[in-house]
Amino acid sequence: MPAPGLARKGIARPQSLNPISRAKQSSRPLRLPDFIAVGPPRTATTWLHEVLKGHVGLPLDIKETDFFSKHYDKGIDWYADYFRHCPPAIKIGELCATYFASPEARERIARHLPECRIICTLRDPVDRSYSFYRLLRRHAWTKLPFEEAAAKHREIREQNRYAFHLAGWQRQFGADHVLVGLYDDFEADAQAFVDRVTAFVGIDRIVIPPGRAFERVHPIETAPPSRRLVRATRQIITWMHSRRMHRAAIRFRKSALGRFVYEGGRPYGPLAPDVEARVRELYRPEVEALEELLAIDLSAWKKPRDPQAGHSDKRKAAMSVARATSLDDLRDPIFK
Repeated sequence: MPAPGLARKGIARPQSLNPISRAKQSSRPLRLPDFIAVGPPRTATTWLHEVLKGHVGLPLDIKETDFFSKHYDKGIDWYADYFRHCPPAIKIGELCATYFASPEARERIARHLPECRIICTLRDPVDRSYSFYRLLRRHAWTKLPFEEAAAKHREIREQNRYAFHLAGWQRQFGADHVLVGLYDDFEADAQAFVDRVTAFVGIDRIVIPPGRAFERVHPIETAPPSRRLVRATRQIITWMHSRRMHRAAIRFRKSALGRFVYEGGRPYGPLAPDVEARVRELYRPEVEALEELLAIDLSAWKKPRDPQAGHSDKRKAAMSVARATSLDDLRDPIFK
């Protein structure tokens, strides 16, 4: 029997009230993820998503459904429908960076997927913040200068509370169900990084092709030329995604027009040394809290980087952190 007033007034029935959803109409049983990589953003989750393609089941036509953070009202069948194409014999998962700093998402995942395995990927908070700031600028979500955004923008600050949110994931799912991967480990040895992920998820080893380890997905090197143009385009893209026209949205984004809208402005430069030093001090307490939680040395995250450093120098810095997080030296169960 329809909910009172819904059919009579012509209001669309919410997915959660539908007696028969598309997922239930399928001949396959409803399936939900065995693992979720929760981010935060700009920590190689997109790169990892591309590596896992073809080896695990992933959401149809899109990387992030944002179900547990933004679309929970659509109902669990709406979410399961994204995995209806996945063969029953393979592991399925999602890599969605909006979940890490959301206690609501964490609780909802635990409610529906209590045995889910959680992957958290953490990056030098200054590097991550500057990369995420460029993403915010790309979508016209902020016009603040970086230093001010690093101190005031809620998303940037909240996502950098690594120890606080990681401890929450540990409590919710148990330390043995939470894997922590450092971006530094990824830069130092991408194959070893992926080996840990595949072992944790429970799938066969994936061999990274030569050159793939240094491939960057969705780098943001230039600003958009016009905030007004970005806002108008964003409305169109959002409309497409709301109707699951994900492929069309991606094609438009990759078109020459899409690239101009989002990337046609001035190139970003490196952080000024004085700005970087102040932002590092701002985030020092967060880094030290994470050091205490994981019992590792993250000194490289507290020292300013050489603005002239090339990739090899950054790789050496990453390797110094990677050595500090060697599995032989760690006893915390989250690294099992």
